[in-house]
Amino acid sequence: MDGQSKAVGDSKSVRHASPLLFVLAAAVLWSTGGLFIKWVTLSGLELSFGRSLLAAITVAIFTRREGFGLNLVTGLASVLYAALLLLFVLATKETTAANAIFLQYTAPVYLLIFEPLFYKEKFRSRDLIVVIFCVAGMSLFFVGKLRPQDVTGNFLALGSGLCFACYFLLLRHAKARAVNRASSVIYGNLLLVIIAAPAALKVLPHISKADAVGIVYLGVVQIGIAYTLFTVAMARGVRSLDAGIVGYVEPVLNPIWVFLAIGERPASWAILGGAIIVVAVVCHMLREARRGKQRVDLA
Repeated sequence: MDGQSKAVGDSKSVRHASPLLFVLAAAVLWSTGGLFIKWVTLSGLELSFGRSLLAAITVAIFTRREGFGLNLVTGLASVLYAALLLLFVLATKETTAANAIFLQYTAPVYLLIFEPLFYKEKFRSRDLIVVIFCVAGMSLFFVGKLRPQDVTGNFLALGSGLCFACYFLLLRHAKARAVNRASSVIYGNLLLVIIAAPAALKVLPHISKADAVGIVYLGVVQIGIAYTLFTVAMARGVRSLDAGIVGYVEPVLNPIWVFLAIGERPASWAILGGAIIVVAVVCHMLREARRGKQRVDLA
């Protein structure tokens, strides 16, 4: 292969690999949410109102050229998106934050089951191995800390994970491609704004500057920019399960930001679990990039 052909091949390979990097960037931004949610003193609904309002505006600005069309699939995805955000907030109130985020990230397990059925794809045993490693790593975060008695919160978190998985699936649907894929994020956030408005409107005019900064960051960056990156990746053909697996970076980084900001050191088991997940995700991304390069070379 001459230099020019090699350069063209490398360029094609980079273009193929880049969608998963968009998912990774989104997961890193998502991971900062826990720290800023702790920083803000508002209740869950009050915070959700301001965060979702700014997120909807941010995503609308970034994707305005693609329009704001809405069809049945996008509408259902919007409801699922609003539900996963709200269920996660409620779960965090009912049970520990650790339980909530762990159970929400059962989403790839649901995807492992439903995606091959929904999209008539061949089941890949290597996907099961990656998910098993990720779930095993996540479980080490909470050795001795899981509280099975928190039944309500745990079920709410499981519901959030199921909504997360179904949301991933719908983003791949053919009808979702007919409109701006980010429309589900816009309308989902606006739906949550309507739900949270009665609790928030009385409080928001009197919030502190620190709370305002936290809300702006959470709405514009942690949700708005992150979900814009995520929907771009899905529009470029990332499988739902691949996105879910790479998304495990979020709960891994979450305690790291907390440690760096307030000195709360993760337990040794958590550090080991994080290492397992990072290795599993990196190996998965490298394998997918290599498979993409092979497809490009064959083409």
